[in-house]
Amino acid sequence: MADTDPAAEPAALIAAISTAARVAAGVLARLPSEARRAGLRAAAAASRDAAPAILAANAEDMARGTAAGLTPALLDRLRLDAARLAGVADSVEAVAALPDPVGEAIDTRTRPNGLVLSRVRVPIGVIGIVYESRPNVTVDAAALCVMSGNAVILRGGSEAVASNRALHAAFADGLAAAGLPRDAAQLVPTTDRAAVGAMLTAAGLIDLIVPRGGKSLVARVQAEARVPVLAHLDGINHVYVDASAGFDMARSIVLDAKMRRTGICGAMETLLIDRRWPHAAPLVEALAARGCEVRGDEAIRAALPGVAAASAEDWDTEYLDAVASVAVVDGVDGALAHIAAHGSHHTDAIVAGDEVVAERFLAEVDSAIVLWNASTQFADGGEFGLGAEIGIATGRLHARGPVALEGLTTYKWLGRGTGQVRG
Repeated sequence: MADTDPAAEPAALIAAISTAARVAAGVLARLPSEARRAGLRAAAAASRDAAPAILAANAEDMARGTAAGLTPALLDRLRLDAARLAGVADSVEAVAALPDPVGEAIDTRTRPNGLVLSRVRVPIGVIGIVYESRPNVTVDAAALCVMSGNAVILRGGSEAVASNRALHAAFADGLAAAGLPRDAAQLVPTTDRAAVGAMLTAAGLIDLIVPRGGKSLVARVQAEARVPVLAHLDGINHVYVDASAGFDMARSIVLDAKMRRTGICGAMETLLIDRRWPHAAPLVEALAARGCEVRGDEAIRAALPGVAAASAEDWDTEYLDAVASVAVVDGVDGALAHIAAHGSHHTDAIVAGDEVVAERFLAEVDSAIVLWNASTQFADGGEFGLGAEIGIATGRLHARGPVALEGLTTYKWLGRGTGQVRG
């Protein structure tokens, strides 16, 4: 077990945790699928058994967050109740039931000399997760890493410290009860920001860093990391309503995309409306009636004088709150130009009855997730059938969109010969 004295010097602390994680990762990589599945099922059961302690810990965090003035959106991210906690345990079991990517042959080829070459999926190794607010990430990330044969080092935000510790303790207890190493999932035992810096510079100890949080956290990780980063940038997500859209569908999708949960990364932040669509005013009024603060461009304000003016900054803002910016655009060309200028390559959607226009939008929007006639709130690993996600990757390398088991593997080449030499 790693020496996890919170008072230890951060670099030494992270080195000790990482060394123990490396040993645990080696054990996990050699275990058969069923052993890892059994460990996750035991972790889910332990989480259910520990529900009273976890909810009590979360109540402490909620009280502290309320006193500190956290926004309603951040408090919603932080909050656990019986239903959400049950969902956390269910997600662990869902991950345990997924196909195991470890050992999967991606492709196989036989060379003219008879040498058989295969690319086979293998775990990445030791993964560091740096995250804020959401305590469910503690369990989701741990489950995905363990099932994919990786050890994980978790460093959550100070606002969720009690919840994260309670959730991690139950998860680790479950792993141990099933005979898996506790060090396969470790929680950094200090809220000292220097520990994050130590993780980011732990080249050779940590193989991949995954940041989950606001723009400032991700920017710090990308600026300081000496370890490869799988980035999850802010979700400046758009819904474009085309002239061919029906009003009822557009209203249903837009209201869900913005207001179902305003504090998640898949929430719509900007609504784009085709200038030729005749229902812009009632759609914006429906948003406002649901409690959304609307900030509009000149065309929207001309139709609805009571709407606040959108500033230049609004088009580049992830509100994570009941606020939306609204712009009128000149058809799909205008929508594509606006998204290219202001989007964050996360999730964008079109509402349209015209298949040609929709297919063009799907092909030309350069985002990790692009949807036709569906809410942006489907940007979630569980909704994609992945059980859970470690984050939504918005870059172009290695993995993109919801990152689950397959995204937490790399591959190696295996060659099987009969004495071949190059000569």
